[in-house]
Amino acid sequence: MKPLFVASALLAVAFSALPSASASSSRSSLPAQFLPPQVFRNANLVHIISLEKNYVKDQINVLIENVSNEPQSDYYVPFTTEQIARLGGFEVKDRKNANAGPFVSEAVEYDPNSDTQYYRIRLPTPLKAGGQQTLGISFYNLKAYRPLPASIKQDEKQYLVHDFSVYAPSAYPTLKQKTEIKAASSTIPDYTKLTEGEEEQPQKQGAKLTYGPFGEKPAGAVSPAQVRFEFTKPVTHVSTLERDIEVSHWGGNIAFEERYTMHNRGANLSSPFDRVKYAQSSLFSAASNALKELRVPLQVGSVDPYFTDVIGNVSTSKFRSNKREALLELKPRYPLFGGWKYPFTIGWNTDAANLLRRTATGGYVLKVPFLEGPRQAEGVEYGQVMIRVVLPEGARNVKYYTGIPESSIVKTEVSVHKTYLDTLGRTSVTIEAQNLVDAFRDRDVIISYETSALDTLRKPFIVFASMMAVYAAAWAVGKVEVGFAKQ
Repeated sequence: MKPLFVASALLAVAFSALPSASASSSRSSLPAQFLPPQVFRNANLVHIISLEKNYVKDQINVLIENVSNEPQSDYYVPFTTEQIARLGGFEVKDRKNANAGPFVSEAVEYDPNSDTQYYRIRLPTPLKAGGQQTLGISFYNLKAYRPLPASIKQDEKQYLVHDFSVYAPSAYPTLKQKTEIKAASSTIPDYTKLTEGEEEQPQKQGAKLTYGPFGEKPAGAVSPAQVRFEFTKPVTHVSTLERDIEVSHWGGNIAFEERYTMHNRGANLSSPFDRVKYAQSSLFSAASNALKELRVPLQVGSVDPYFTDVIGNVSTSKFRSNKREALLELKPRYPLFGGWKYPFTIGWNTDAANLLRRTATGGYVLKVPFLEGPRQAEGVEYGQVMIRVVLPEGARNVKYYTGIPESSIVKTEVSVHKTYLDTLGRTSVTIEAQNLVDAFRDRDVIISYETSALDTLRKPFIVFASMMAVYAAAWAVGKVEVGFAKQ
């Protein structure tokens, strides 16, 4: 747990950017028929496409130059409508200053019927005329693969195809660029080949393909390509994750519950599932695209884990806890092959002292991970994520911050959640996000709030008063004489 002043500093910086009690969206509007002004050019660009997980990570390192006569601060990156619907975790940093925080970036709309949409990057300091700056642009593509063949036998190898453009997406001319593909395996039976000048592209070295370097290309240049590679692991996709966190001051406890709808988006089985063949393959750990188990690291000190699905409690789980780790190992009720899905729920408790701190002014600061969940070698992608933090009754002056890229946040809200024995209801913070991956496991949600002694004592007082009222009513009823009077 980091010191409290670090969390407080993060909150102070973030509160001006994220309202504490309103729905927010990262999208803004531009005039119709908008085209980015040609005030920049890309002097040098390197596009790295990582296919090592079951989601795609794009990294664009680009040296931009202001070719206008005035300082400029808005840099645009184009995407198709289909691409932007699957894109998440868009972040931009200064490649030469590792201490500089992410630049402000947002998805902008100007014409819903257009196939080209943009992300706008705001430079922290306007770039002067003729000036240069190096940007590191990173983002993730979900549902970026398709299995080929679409159906395979239970013991056959799985191959995935990814479609991309050899030229990086750019709204500005690019003087020099290259594209690197990093596949999950060196077995790459098919990939697009190009002839640029006298050289055939790409150069292949193991699991890496390199296209370029290319000479000057105009703004919006596209060269469709695809790569087909072996992927012997499940393509794990969580379509929805609902994550509830409930804080209790009286119990000194924080309760977690997560509800998953998990899919394997890999190749379907071409024949019915054979349990005998599956058991035989398990004996010698044969490579398979089936999801067999999940490993969920929890905070040290977590206790009372549980694992259920729509049928009931699942006993094939193991929980290992000590001073260094708390690991929940799960085995689904059945192996998850391509095209199959599995809804399930996990939950646990942890000591509030591990995540909750008292401030000098008498308030509280809560710091919890935005994502926990499975940590798999092949990765996990999340379509929709809703996290709800239920604070103690009477919590007020609530402020919050999350390290998740703002471009992925769909909605934020502070509301009242009523449950058993509540009087006013408990304050809750809800954050909805989309298109996230397990690479954001290290990002936190930080919430500050205040309570009073009256808020702390209200519930036990109400419960005590209610019980006394019941006893008094029972005593009064017992004193009433029912019967016929004697004449």
